[in-house]
Amino acid sequence: MDVVYVSNEKYAPHLGVSLYSLYDRNTEEDNLNVTVFSTGLSSSSVENLEQIAEEFGRQISISDLTDLRDRLSFDADTGRFDISTLGRFFIGDLLPVTTQRVIYLDCDTVILHPLTKMWNTDLKGKLLAAVQEPTIYPEVRSYLGMKKDEAYFNAGVFLADLTRWRAEKIRRKLILYYRSIEKESLFHDQDAINGLLKGEIRNLSPAWNFFTNYRYFHYRDLTGMSSSYRVIPEDAFEKAKKHPAVVHFAGDERPWKAGSLNYYGQAYRMYLELTPWRGTPKERGSEGRMLAYHAMDWMTFVYPAGRKKISEAFVRKLTREKKEKEKGKEI
Repeated sequence: MDVVYVSNEKYAPHLGVSLYSLYDRNTEEDNLNVTVFSTGLSSSSVENLEQIAEEFGRQISISDLTDLRDRLSFDADTGRFDISTLGRFFIGDLLPVTTQRVIYLDCDTVILHPLTKMWNTDLKGKLLAAVQEPTIYPEVRSYLGMKKDEAYFNAGVFLADLTRWRAEKIRRKLILYYRSIEKESLFHDQDAINGLLKGEIRNLSPAWNFFTNYRYFHYRDLTGMSSSYRVIPEDAFEKAKKHPAVVHFAGDERPWKAGSLNYYGQAYRMYLELTPWRGTPKERGSEGRMLAYHAMDWMTFVYPAGRKKISEAFVRKLTREKKEKEKGKEI
């Protein structure tokens, strides 16, 4: 099994948590090859990651990607996200040519069950396998030319056919596609993957990439946002809530922030205390925001229309800020 992460120094503790959980939940896997694309990890963080690997009798590879900006054909602007988010474009370049498929994991994930079944997924000729995100904003679908009932996928966890990725020069195509949508794009690499690879992504069960705020969504609301989500049986969605294989802290309510009441945060905190980053204090300064976000989550459960209104206002704000920033560049 081959697994890859991309991380900068800021996310090193979260990578450590995810890595520890990956090793801990996949002890029966004879070959577990982990590669980290470093976009600025410190030597001490690398040592900590190697210490985690050694604890499980594993080896970890660190590939230097600090020249990520130089590898792009233009000066990419990833807005609210660090440039490292584009690092996943390079999975075919930095991994050994003998690596035919790979699982990509975001640093803000915690693995709670073995990944063997995901690893053995039959791609059925598709380039990727990933989990749908039906809550994506209509504005995003619009600039990607995607209809409401076309599947949009989260790029935080996916399985990729690297043989095809390399043969079809997907990295180059993704960079060119991203450049074409950069002025409008809110989710950057994820938007590029969805726009370019439409029809080339196979559905995975939400258990393999469970977004923690989906705990508060009703299945009927998700299928109402996009009928493509009906490919996921309701019982599979409910099972994923209770027994996720991979928890993804993709929303604002992240367990390393003071005031976070994330239901799945206990898994993160448990593994943090097993890593060399144990005792790391929570980030302070957003306690009020955490409380408001948690209230919004519960609103989703009892009053979905309220969550929808808040989301619409939020994306209008993001879109307005994006346009103002682009206009500023032109002056």
